[in-house]
Amino acid sequence: MLFPFQNQRGRVAAVLSALITVICGVAAIATAQDQPAPEWEIFGGYSFFYPGADVHGMLPGASLPVASRLESNPRGAGASVTYNFNRWLGLTGDLSGSLDSDESTTVQRIDDAFFFNASLGPKLTLRSHYFSPFLEGLVGWHRLTSDVFGRDDRVGFMAGGGIDLNLNRHFALRLVRADFVISNHHFGSGLPGTEVRGARAQSGVVFLFGGRHPEAPVSASCSTNSSEVMVGEPLSATATGSNFNSFHHLNYTWSSTSGNITGHEDTANIDTNGLASGSYTVTAQISDAKVKDRQATCSASFRVKQPPRNPPTMSCSANPSTVQPGMSSAIGCTCSSADSVPITVSGWTASAGSLSGSDNTAALNTSGASAGPITVSAICTDSRGLNTHAMAEVMVENPPVSPEIARLEQRLALHSIYFATAKPTIENPESGLLASQQQTLTSLAQDFRRYLELKPGARLILGGHADPRGSVQYNQGLSERRVHRTERFLVEHGIPAANIETKAFGEQHNLTDAEVKDAVENNPELSAEERQRVLNNMTTIILASNRRVDVTLSTTGQQSVRQFPFNAADSLTLIKLKQTGRTREPMTRRRAKPRIQQ
Repeated sequence: MLFPFQNQRGRVAAVLSALITVICGVAAIATAQDQPAPEWEIFGGYSFFYPGADVHGMLPGASLPVASRLESNPRGAGASVTYNFNRWLGLTGDLSGSLDSDESTTVQRIDDAFFFNASLGPKLTLRSHYFSPFLEGLVGWHRLTSDVFGRDDRVGFMAGGGIDLNLNRHFALRLVRADFVISNHHFGSGLPGTEVRGARAQSGVVFLFGGRHPEAPVSASCSTNSSEVMVGEPLSATATGSNFNSFHHLNYTWSSTSGNITGHEDTANIDTNGLASGSYTVTAQISDAKVKDRQATCSASFRVKQPPRNPPTMSCSANPSTVQPGMSSAIGCTCSSADSVPITVSGWTASAGSLSGSDNTAALNTSGASAGPITVSAICTDSRGLNTHAMAEVMVENPPVSPEIARLEQRLALHSIYFATAKPTIENPESGLLASQQQTLTSLAQDFRRYLELKPGARLILGGHADPRGSVQYNQGLSERRVHRTERFLVEHGIPAANIETKAFGEQHNLTDAEVKDAVENNPELSAEERQRVLNNMTTIILASNRRVDVTLSTTGQQSVRQFPFNAADSLTLIKLKQTGRTREPMTRRRAKPRIQQ
């Protein structure tokens, strides 16, 4: 291997650095392999030396020193011996040397020198199947001999690495070995030193001796002569070892999660008498009697079954399965045993109504039961105490709804009631209910009076709200005045106070911006032009939409439609934002709980 940059130390250093980097990269890949290490490695081959130094000396008869850049010396040989302590770490003894140039004149020979080395140091090898990259550091005796100025012996250092191509267990080719060489020499007192900062490159053959090829890992496999047996039946297990030395005696140790097991060789017997039903595991450990820690373990599973103990099976049915309140239904259950043992049916229960029954039949009376499903169940028990449950379902239907009630519920189209800002006031609690909202409540009262004749227990639930501009306490009181004003109006129009329930939420549970926008976009009373005009004033509309009282019908859960009356003659009054002094926001707001009045 020749270095083209003989007069440039930096370039040589860069080339060697790149080479070591490549070696380290290969080493990283090699760590994934498991290649055994030889005990001894003996290398011999070609050696190239680049001094990387200027030689300083006195020519015979000269009065002034001279200096010259030393040339590379391609005429060399090298050898090394490495003892490996383990797969990675070894100790290397190294020898290398080169010949003189055989040039004749002083001018020709002044830049020639030959180098000898005898060093010792650690070697780190990362082995793979094909490649063994390594790094090394060496210290020892360096001799630099100038063809003109003589020789000089010094302590020197070498550090580098290389990569071997493994041919087989005993031979490898050293593709490259490259080391930095550092040593300082002097050829005459008072003269500048000849500082070697060069490189040595080698390639050749490596002989590998000693070491032991790793043995294949041992393993074991276990099996039973049957995977499932009845209690008391015999069972045997067998263990087979792999990769053990066939000339060594093997020891077998058997164990089981339950049951008595006997065996000292590759077969063991398991006593299943008295075992409960279930799965069990038998385990064997095989060990080499002559090699410590060379052992393997295996397991096999088997299942033990008890004599048949099947619980009874039962099914129940109702006739009829759908009834009106007060009607009866006959329940019948069929029970049987797969093991043909005596059975009885008992433990009749029902989730509603009254039940009377004996043996495998019963009668369900639904008097007083609410509409919905009723579950009837019974227990079938055999002579061994095994039992099973079964059930049947009877559906109690709601009484038929009269056409008039259905028609009234459909006509009770509830609408929320809206108030102007800050209305009603504390001073005038009867104010704030505008004409359009009174008309809505008048129609509601008329329909609800007729509805109460058919369903006296029905109630109207009023929920009052306020926009968030006032204080928490003010908004709570304002929402209370609104629900009470609405309640009084309904009472004045014939609705009993006992059939009205009020709730005041203040500014809690207000409609969000998105909910108000959705209500506007789906309001059938608005034209496209009107809808756009409203959307352009959403801040005002959101506030107006939260100054309301919602209405809910207790019997159906129907809730009023939150549809702001944009087309009402007094809608502008509802939208106005002017506030009284009482609605101004205080410095500190305290959260108030909603009050509920019955």
